[in-house]
Amino acid sequence: MKFKILGNYFNNSFHLPPTTGPHAVENIIKRFCPADLSLQLWEAPVDYRDVERVVESANAGFKTWRKLSPQERKKFLKNYQEEVAKRKEEIALAIAYETGKPLWEAKTEAASVIAKVNVTIEDSLARITNKDIENIMPNTNGHVYYKPIGPSLIIGPFNFPCHLANGQILSALAAGNSIVFKPSEKTCYSAQLLIECFHSAGFPSGVINLIQGDGEVARRLLKEKSLKGVFFTGSKEVGKKILDITHHDLSKLVSLELGGKNTTILHKDANTDHALQELLKACFLTTGQRCTSTSIVAIHRDIHEEFITRFHEMAKKIIIDHPVEYVREPFMGPLVDQGAVDSYLLFMGMAKREGIQEIMRGKHIEKSKKGHYVSPSIHLAERWNNDSMFLHSEIFGPNVTFIPYDTIDEAIKIANATEYGLAASIFTKDINIYKLCVEEIDSGLINFNRSTVGASAKLPFGGVKNSGNYRPAALTTIDACVYQMASLEVLSDEPDDIKSIIGLDL
Repeated sequence: MKFKILGNYFNNSFHLPPTTGPHAVENIIKRFCPADLSLQLWEAPVDYRDVERVVESANAGFKTWRKLSPQERKKFLKNYQEEVAKRKEEIALAIAYETGKPLWEAKTEAASVIAKVNVTIEDSLARITNKDIENIMPNTNGHVYYKPIGPSLIIGPFNFPCHLANGQILSALAAGNSIVFKPSEKTCYSAQLLIECFHSAGFPSGVINLIQGDGEVARRLLKEKSLKGVFFTGSKEVGKKILDITHHDLSKLVSLELGGKNTTILHKDANTDHALQELLKACFLTTGQRCTSTSIVAIHRDIHEEFITRFHEMAKKIIIDHPVEYVREPFMGPLVDQGAVDSYLLFMGMAKREGIQEIMRGKHIEKSKKGHYVSPSIHLAERWNNDSMFLHSEIFGPNVTFIPYDTIDEAIKIANATEYGLAASIFTKDINIYKLCVEEIDSGLINFNRSTVGASAKLPFGGVKNSGNYRPAALTTIDACVYQMASLEVLSDEPDDIKSIIGLDL
């Protein structure tokens, strides 16, 4: 095996569940490289008994961590940043082998883990600075205190196994919470490397915790009363299951960053050379496995034939190969697993059954090493069809559907037609059209002459409708890591005349 799983991390050490003897666990997750199915990456034994141990560790760690000053916490975060910087190449390789994303893209993710520490300290922490208000009432000052909510559970995704979880972990820690990290069962080793960096940074016992496992591990954690924050990045379907489990527990704050069916509007006056480059990245980066990937392009009818032809020609030039051991550096690697391939091909058949024109066929492709490789796909729908399952669904693969429009109002209706509302973009030279889109499109992110992918860590990140629950991530993740406590401070304890109280028989 290429990598070694050390087990679950609690009380400041790794604990590998036993696989032999009377207490041996039965469930062992085996992970093979999606780019080379002959390469087993690791085995991860799953021990449900460790759920209780991890939670106990987090509870103890919270009691210590919450008492440290923000300045003291910053020092630990900077230590962690230094440890990640030392191991960034190792982290990038792990991401590439586990997810299948090209090494150049995995290196970008590793770099973002390092950079996020500075954003958290310099930008996010300012949002939870205690406030003092003098003379809010006669002889009284007011105060607002931002207090940590408690031990927090971070359930990470597979597509950005380090970057997305890292942002939530850092915000929780900066606010004074201990954390329990439950990564995707597809990316256990990438997650472990992050925790090793936290360990080397010298965090107090119990502040950092990791548990590997399947959905049952997550379900048991979600039922733990002492876990007060829940941060999840993933599909709408799993997000709804989390709400089903937690909705009776009013003490929990649940923050969901879910999927998208994202629309780009390409107007007739747009710079199509620029839009072509942006859309190639938006539709096919990470093999389409981004919640912000562009799935629909509403394109003005005057330019749609020429642009789609050019786009198709460029899509055929995309290099698809092993993320690390390639002949030519790839733009796309494989999908993450066989389930993702099956789902992608199922949608290709669905489009055909619904009468949506196939410009470029999405199919499984063979490479020198057997893996979950697929080709990009391009479709053309004559109009929006509200009954189309294909047009409504988040495919989570390298697919885009073009839909011609005549008026900008029609394009905006297309952008608003799905159940999602994560990201949208508009390419035009007319600033007024952009402003109209900002006003009318229901979306958490709307970009102008820029694609839907590649958000800034210094802005909020999250969606509306079925793309989230109004607790955006990135810069504003920290808002969901605290609660606000108000306090009135009387400046003098000299009593007023008792007769000033109405209704006393004195």
